[in-house]
Amino acid sequence: MVREDKASWKAGYFVKIAALLDEYPKCFIVGADNVGSKQMQEIRIALRGKAVVLMGKNTMMRKAIRAHSEKNPDLERLLPHIKQNVGFVFTNEELTEVRDLLLANKVKAPAKAGALAPLDVKIQPQNTGMGPEKTSFFQALNIPTKITKGTIEIINEVHIITAGERVGMSEATLLNMLKVSPFSYGLTVQKVYDSGSVFDPEILDITDDDLKARFTAGVANVAAICLNIGYPTMASVPHSIVNGMKNLLAVAAVTDITFKEAEKIKAYLADPSAFAAAAPAAAEAAPAAAAAAAPVEEEEDDEDDDMGFGLFD
Repeated sequence: MVREDKASWKAGYFVKIAALLDEYPKCFIVGADNVGSKQMQEIRIALRGKAVVLMGKNTMMRKAIRAHSEKNPDLERLLPHIKQNVGFVFTNEELTEVRDLLLANKVKAPAKAGALAPLDVKIQPQNTGMGPEKTSFFQALNIPTKITKGTIEIINEVHIITAGERVGMSEATLLNMLKVSPFSYGLTVQKVYDSGSVFDPEILDITDDDLKARFTAGVANVAAICLNIGYPTMASVPHSIVNGMKNLLAVAAVTDITFKEAEKIKAYLADPSAFAAAAPAAAEAAPAAAAAAAPVEEEEDDEDDDMGFGLFD
């Protein structure tokens, strides 16, 4: 099989990325650090039929996007985010579904000296199974130990690696000796592109309830400001009407002015005892009515029983 020359391969790559940009309005910019070829193949298989993964050199991706931006100027918003070891995942499916598939395809990996730690690593109290000759190694890392039945036992939890820092040679060696693979690697979503907009992947986790809560809080703030400065808006008018009604009822209560809504207040102010007596009477009436209804049901049951026995007499 004749290998394709470099110029033809580049031309084919530009055609491919242009076709993908035309076909798919949505894509992820993903980081591919520490992702091997076998794992990449497994990711492509998992995404088959739902998304297309495209990797390449950053210079070639930028050049292809600049050339295609004449047709779609919004693509230029992708350029600032094409840096370091990244690629594209194009899709027409729901972004959250594809994002979850990407996050699910991760593999466990041991800690390597010099690598940036993606998360904190702690060693739990445990019996290491190592002989006493390794004690000096633990002492060098300030890990408290004791000898139990001829083996080294870690007696306290130890924070050995901090997220964002480089893994030291001693820490990596210790984790390998303990057969601990603390890290997991896969394609990480860095940015999301959807029909001309570029945003962080955290936006995908916002639900309808979150939007409603934010909108309600915003309306409440607008209404409060408008009421305070006396500027009527759609948000504040209902509150202004309610407050106005309260003022009218207050005025009617202390004057001879009356209207339908004020009659009950005036009646209460004229004879509060009548309302006080009516409230306990209503409360007592409800249990009495329930108690009266119960015997009726029992009598009906008795009649049904008599009729049943009468049929067999």
